[in-house]
Amino acid sequence: MLLYDLAGADDRRFSPYCWRVKMALAHKGLPFETVATGFTQIAAIGDGSHRTVPVLIDGERQIHESFGIAEYLEDLFADRPSLFGGPGGRAAARLIDGYATSLLVQIGRMVTLDIEAILRPEDRGYFRATREKRFGKPLEEVVAGREDRLAGFRESLLPLRLMLRHQPFVGGAGANYADHILFGTLQWPRVVSSFRLIAEDDPVAAWFERCLDLYDGLGRSQAAA
Repeated sequence: MLLYDLAGADDRRFSPYCWRVKMALAHKGLPFETVATGFTQIAAIGDGSHRTVPVLIDGERQIHESFGIAEYLEDLFADRPSLFGGPGGRAAARLIDGYATSLLVQIGRMVTLDIEAILRPEDRGYFRATREKRFGKPLEEVVAGREDRLAGFRESLLPLRLMLRHQPFVGGAGANYADHILFGTLQWPRVVSSFRLIAEDDPVAAWFERCLDLYDGLGRSQAAA
C-alpha cells in the first residue's frame, strides 16, 4: 500500500491526519510505503480528484480522509488487531474525532506561521494564500498573542486528563484509533513548532510520550521542531 503523506522541507512529515493513518497501519501490522507530498503536488495524486491528504492507494482502490481509511483497514483486515474494538468503539472514536477537531482549530491559531517556515519553497505561497483566506487576516496576526491563549488550550485538554486518571490510553490498557486521532493532533505542533503547548508535568504529556513509543517508536521517527 502507498500512503501519500504531507511533507515539508527536509522531508518533515507533519500532517495530523496522515499521522493518524500511519499509526493505524502500524497498529494493524500492515506494510506500507509513504510518498512525500507537498501541498502543490496533491492534485496530481491518482485520478486527480483529491484536494487533501492522506490518500491511501491499495491496488485499484483510492481511499481518502483519515477516518475513512481507518474504517477501510478495520473492515478489510478484520483478522488483525482491531482499531476500534467493536461498533461501540467505532462510534466513540467519532466523538474523539470531533473533540480533536476543536483542538486542531486552537492549535492552528498558535502554530500556523511556524508551519509556513517548515514548508518547501514551492508550497509557501499556496499555504499563505489559502490560510490567510481562511482566517481573514495575515498569518502574523493569526498567531499574535498566542502565549495568552495557551492556558485556555491546556484547559481544553481536561477531558483527556480526567480519563488518564484511570487508564494509560484512551483505548484502555492499550492504544486504539481514538489514541491515534489525538496523537496525530498533538504530533502536529510537536513537528512544526518549538512553541510547546503541553506542560511537562501534565498527564497528557506522559500519555503522549507513551504514544510516541508505540509501534517501535514510529512517532519518534520524525524529530521534534
